[in-house]
Amino acid sequence: MPTSSKLARLIAAPAAALPLLFAAPVAVAAPPGSPPSASVGGDRLGLPGVQVDPLAGAPALPGDLTGQSWIVADAASGEVLAASNPHLRLAPASTLKILFADTVLPKFDRNAVHRVAPEEIQGIGAGSSLVGIKEDLDYRVEDLWRGVFLSSGNDAVHVLAHMNGGVQQTVAEMQARAEALQARDTRVVSPDGYDSDGQVSSAYDLTLFARAGLRNPDFRSYCATRDAMFPGAVDRNTGQRGSFGIANTDRLLGKYPGLIGVKNGFTTNAGSTFVGAAERDGRTLLVTVMHPTTYQKVYDETAALLDWGFAAAGKVEPVGRLVEEETAPDASAAPAAEAPASGVLPHAIQQADHALGPTGWTALAFGTALALWTAGRLRTRRRPHPATPALPVLPVLPGGVPVPPRPDYAPHIAYSVPARTAAGTAPRGATAVGGATAVGGSTRRRLTRQARSLARTTRARFAATTATRRGRRP
Repeated sequence: MPTSSKLARLIAAPAAALPLLFAAPVAVAAPPGSPPSASVGGDRLGLPGVQVDPLAGAPALPGDLTGQSWIVADAASGEVLAASNPHLRLAPASTLKILFADTVLPKFDRNAVHRVAPEEIQGIGAGSSLVGIKEDLDYRVEDLWRGVFLSSGNDAVHVLAHMNGGVQQTVAEMQARAEALQARDTRVVSPDGYDSDGQVSSAYDLTLFARAGLRNPDFRSYCATRDAMFPGAVDRNTGQRGSFGIANTDRLLGKYPGLIGVKNGFTTNAGSTFVGAAERDGRTLLVTVMHPTTYQKVYDETAALLDWGFAAAGKVEPVGRLVEEETAPDASAAPAAEAPASGVLPHAIQQADHALGPTGWTALAFGTALALWTAGRLRTRRRPHPATPALPVLPVLPGGVPVPPRPDYAPHIAYSVPARTAAGTAPRGATAVGGATAVGGSTRRRLTRQARSLARTTRARFAATTATRRGRRP
């Protein structure tokens, strides 16, 4: 419990400081670059080799899997049905665009229009896949995202990254998003997945990214789109802007029954990677395969693992779990204490009743009035008040002792501001609107008189109450 002097100082501070008495502690997230935990999702997922726990009647896993790392998981429950080296850090190629989309996609209206500046499509890695964006032309945000998902266009990624504050800003946000999702095998260097020194992820982390992304209807729609028309250049002869067709490079989309999509990737360094989601009989499975021996095998092995997963559902014990996103407690989102009923002190004030002497209660009363005056000053500086409500009447305890307001009450108080004259000029003392003093001179003097009167009344009533109680206290 704060001492009398500490409580008096806090209450005498501006109204914005009052909630500090009641603020919840804020958790500090682990810094980016913390060492990965091989036990994220369960100890067995940190073991080398294939992990599976079949029950009676379970089908055998496909026997010709060549992927260095893979995982099969239930998207709804998060249960990992089988895995092989799921935390092995490998180059992710364009499957890292899943994390890019999960981070940036919610920020922009899909119908917004953006004119591409020349610098936004510069600095793209040699040999990158491109959708064909041209400088000084307008593109809708939804067209840019189709360029990301269907054509795996690094030019579309760079334009969206510049809209988001720049490439480095986007990389930092992607890393923070990975940390929040507990994807601790991932280190982001480029937003598009282009081969970069130190850029790694894992089958487990990519599956976390896909699971989070699929919760966004726009993400789900884009990754399931098989083909679309993309805006082209302006015809010099007609002045009309053309368009051209683009098709999804995911070779399973439209071929594997129930496939929702997600993302494929290939670079010289990374080889082939693929994250796929498919739905059958109300169950959605996620499969990630990284670095098989050939490009085509990434699709063959994904399809084989999806077949196995649907057949094995309910016939295997999970060997791990996809973890949920970490959320730090937000002090501002904590529910406010309910307003006390008339004549009832808040619990904290009831406890302080025995600790505060007359000086403390005087400071409490005077500080409350000062906090109300400060709140009015700050509020009226921000904007004029269309109405002139009266000052609030504080509840009173039995015996006449006023109850200090809730910490979240003062910012909502509207103070009276003299009305403007017909000519539009403020009358004398009404410098609250646009003036340096915020509250007019007459208003300030009135509040000061009320504060002094409140302090004298509180001190006298407290003394009288204490005198009657003193004989009953131990």
